[in-house]
Amino acid sequence: MSQFQDAGVVVTGAGGGIGAALARRFAAEGARVVVNDLDASRIKAIADETGATAVAGDASAIVEEAREALGGRVDVYCANAGLASPGDAFADEAVWAAAWDVNVMAHVRAARALLPDWLERGSGRFVSTVSAAGLLTMVGAAPYSVSKHGALAFAEWLSLTYRHRGVKVHAICPQGVRTDMLTAAGSAGELVLAPTAIEPQDVADALFDGMAADRFLILPHPEVAGYYQARAGNPDRWLAGMNHLQQKWEEAGR
Repeated sequence: MSQFQDAGVVVTGAGGGIGAALARRFAAEGARVVVNDLDASRIKAIADETGATAVAGDASAIVEEAREALGGRVDVYCANAGLASPGDAFADEAVWAAAWDVNVMAHVRAARALLPDWLERGSGRFVSTVSAAGLLTMVGAAPYSVSKHGALAFAEWLSLTYRHRGVKVHAICPQGVRTDMLTAAGSAGELVLAPTAIEPQDVADALFDGMAADRFLILPHPEVAGYYQARAGNPDRWLAGMNHLQQKWEEAGR
């Protein structure tokens, strides 16, 4: 029997892509799943397919409704909703604010709502969909890269602060995944991400492998570990390499 049999699971941003794949996998493992998206029509099909309960609305404000739908208990919360947010340092303030609100503060608000119950009973699992951009960066997407670094930092803080009290935290950091977000990344996504893009189901599989091994960092693209080590070990060399990639993107006409 799966360890997630009858567990109460919430997946935000579940209307497609990684979120839908996570919902399908948890449902297949016997979990009771709540799927969330701003667009109610997008999650209806996933809910019908998996037997999940659809709760539409802002991902940062649906914890209580989701908990009620699950009979009063959330065991796993997948903070998967996110904004791609391309742009450079001159991107509008509204773009920066939206990226920070969705990619970071939605996670903070969810944790505020979840932690009191989790700490009282000594168990809970927070899954943050971060992206490799949170470990490295992404050309052509300053608001996305910066906010994903923030999402990773918050997941790290949750883990180091509460792991001895039974709260497990996982940060999923894929590179390209064949979703609408990859399409929205435009020419930068085609250059950097598309050549090694994987399917959303591959990300769900990597998460379940990581949870079984009790790993914080979930790397559906294993090579990202090497890039992360190179970045930390020789940041100047790594930045020079990324700048070369930036120049290649510019020469291609963006």
